[in-house]
Amino acid sequence: MNKERLIPLIVATALFMENMDSTVIATSLPAIAADIGTSPLTLKLAITSYLLSLAVFIPASGWTADRFGPRIVFAGAVGVFMLGSIGCALSSSVTDFVFARIVQGLGGAMMTPVGRLVLLRSVDKSALVNAMAWVTIPALIGPVIGPPLGGFITTYFSWHWIFLINIPIGLLGIFMALKYIDPIKSVDPERFDLYGLVLAGVGLAGIAFGLSVAGLNLLPWTVIAALVGIGSVSMALYVIHARRTGSPVLDFALLRLPTLRAAIIGGFMFRLGIGAMPFLLPLLMQVGFGLTPFQSGLVTFASAVGAMGMKTLAARIIRTFGFRNMMTVNAVVSAFFLAACALFTVTTPLLLIMIILVVGGFFRSLQFTAINTVAYADVEAAQMSRATTLVSVNQQLAVSAGVAVGAFSVETTLALHHQTELSADVFAPAFVVVSLISAASAWFFWQMPQDAGHEISGRKAIEISSRKEAAKSAASAALKVATEDTQDARDQRLG
Repeated sequence: MNKERLIPLIVATALFMENMDSTVIATSLPAIAADIGTSPLTLKLAITSYLLSLAVFIPASGWTADRFGPRIVFAGAVGVFMLGSIGCALSSSVTDFVFARIVQGLGGAMMTPVGRLVLLRSVDKSALVNAMAWVTIPALIGPVIGPPLGGFITTYFSWHWIFLINIPIGLLGIFMALKYIDPIKSVDPERFDLYGLVLAGVGLAGIAFGLSVAGLNLLPWTVIAALVGIGSVSMALYVIHARRTGSPVLDFALLRLPTLRAAIIGGFMFRLGIGAMPFLLPLLMQVGFGLTPFQSGLVTFASAVGAMGMKTLAARIIRTFGFRNMMTVNAVVSAFFLAACALFTVTTPLLLIMIILVVGGFFRSLQFTAINTVAYADVEAAQMSRATTLVSVNQQLAVSAGVAVGAFSVETTLALHHQTELSADVFAPAFVVVSLISAASAWFFWQMPQDAGHEISGRKAIEISSRKEAAKSAASAALKVATEDTQDARDQRLG
């Protein structure tokens, strides 16, 4: 098997674990909350803490891979993720569970960005769309089997076992990494920006965590305001620091590239809306509609089925319409199907719900593939490590913010309706809010150049071919006219 397929499959092992883990937890959240004596909304701290751990430690991933080699870093990160999974299975309180999720986040912060960096350095840009599809197809198996498998285990066995599934998968990933990834280190790794990492970590953690707990009544508003304020000040200090250092952990200068800027800003808004879905939908199915975790999993996995169906068509669709046109329209289409979830009621046929989720999953996955690919369209090889770090932090913060916005919307609706218990009708406004945020991302994608990403999508080759055909047709027409004129002149002379 050539590297354009083998490397993506190795990276997909890590994505498989992460994606299955997140969907399993979302499906089993009510059962876990009941067992350890807390509420599902409070236990969302376990999801948020994992995402925050990713955001804090991802900035160190690029330098770590350059310094110690991607093979060792990737294999070690998978091992740390496995340890966190074991910790989750042994947890008996919210504190234990949150701490174990932070350990998982430390592993995830290294294995996915480093894997993506290996992919970008190993595959030619002209084959990047297909390589991204090879990465994503196996990784999407996690969301497909995660909800029904997690629901089945939670309903008929115990939720503790859902985390132990990662152990054999992780061992396979470590074996493949040590066997097939080349042990290459950077000849001259950049100086590590420890001061910048501390500033960025405090900033990201303070802002995201403060916003996450704002709607849960877990902390006084003064503490929440202090968290957001300290985070904002820390990020402002980091921006000043980044301008003065030659190797910042988060290189915002890369945002001068229009394709990367659209992928960061537009991608953040799109992922924020979509990131709330894995949190809101299982709660709606279980708490609102009264389904078991297994039944809920069978319904929600439909979204991943639609996503898998899209991957074989992604390259062809992007090549036909181009990144800018496709991403602008598709952002609105994807948001429409997200908003449709607000119309789900107890009487809505489950088949209709699954059809909407399958079709919506198709368009959402197409958008993710395009965002993940076009981000690196104009990035030079020497800047690739910084670009992957910036993109990875942005992705995780967007998902964290999506969960926070979704939970805050639900809490606000409860307060406005003077309710204390969750019911199906309190979820509709949350779906509308996050869908509007996702739809707004279309404006940023439209700001990209008309020819954005043409070289990696194959669109440039089509345009060159079209221009050649047009030139050939024009030349033929000119030749025909010239021939006819010559013939007319000859006829006149003979006459």
